[in-house]
Amino acid sequence: MLKSSLPRRAPLAPALLLLVVAVVSACRTTTGTPLAELARPSAASVPVSLNAATPTPAASSQAVVSAGSAALALQEQQVSVIAAVEPSVVQIQTSAGLGSGIVYDTSGDIVTNAHVVGSYTSFTVTLTTGKSYPGTLVGLYLPDDIAVIHVSATGLAPATFGDSSALAVGDFVLAIGNPLGLGTSVTEGIVSALNRQVSEPNGYALPDVIQTSAAINPGNSGGALVDLSGHVVGIPTLAATDPQIGGSAPGIGFAISSNRAKLIADQLITSGKVTASGRAYIGVQLQDAASGGALVVAVSSGGPAATAGLVAGDTITAIDGTSVPDSTTLVDLLAAHKPGDVVKLAVTHATGKTATVSVTLGQAPA
Repeated sequence: MLKSSLPRRAPLAPALLLLVVAVVSACRTTTGTPLAELARPSAASVPVSLNAATPTPAASSQAVVSAGSAALALQEQQVSVIAAVEPSVVQIQTSAGLGSGIVYDTSGDIVTNAHVVGSYTSFTVTLTTGKSYPGTLVGLYLPDDIAVIHVSATGLAPATFGDSSALAVGDFVLAIGNPLGLGTSVTEGIVSALNRQVSEPNGYALPDVIQTSAAINPGNSGGALVDLSGHVVGIPTLAATDPQIGGSAPGIGFAISSNRAKLIADQLITSGKVTASGRAYIGVQLQDAASGGALVVAVSSGGPAATAGLVAGDTITAIDGTSVPDSTTLVDLLAAHKPGDVVKLAVTHATGKTATVSVTLGQAPA
């Protein structure tokens, strides 16, 4: 179970150019032609022989030129993407601090993290032009850490949200936001892993999270994680915490997938609440049991748990054969499920009697 906390690149030396080329050759975008196609030789032009002669000086010179061209192509693509996306990334200020947001549409809706807006309902939103506008809360959904705020402004530049399900480990990504109050800062990295499940300090578990090596620092939250097509594929949200030394773990950051962000944001904009989160719901209130496990302290009337016969005082000790040492573990394991899934819970009743209970998970209520 991953634990997280809310949250300049030097010029490449010549000796690193060949490494850059190797990386670029693996680069792909969610749409369009991969950058590597710009300098990828055909199979016929790269003969393989155990007795191949040592490359001539001319061939070596040509390889260096090719390496330089590929590195320059990658650099130019990144510069182009940053220039296109930066106007869509805003700074959000409350009396508690600063965060980032993404212009979602021309109507003035801005998507950010719920933990950026906190308990506030009014904000100061600053565009990359330097102009500031008052913002108001449209709605938020704590389980997925997504919020929408609104500004009355013209000439906004909405970002293009891409399909995060098309991402692959190794894809290049850029994180654009306002870390430490430094406006429109950019860090670069790759997609390190997909479909991570990460626990937030608010007690909720985030499913299908993107892990990235792009640095995510305080203030980046709510900003844009973009691919080399300039599409938003995630919302930077968390930095991993090193449990041994404390503080952030370098190179391990997490972003909410763009597909989940769109699902939640669209509902908040339409009705101010979320009725179809895709999150599994069991219908209980939990706390850690003194002897281990998740103690049920209350059961929602008519909910999945009540229908299955669970009552207050029951202790859940396992789900589908996986041990549940505490309530947080149970929440994390349930987050990996969808409404309609059937799970088997190992339960110890208040009388000490044990049982296995099948529960059909429901849709988390608004």
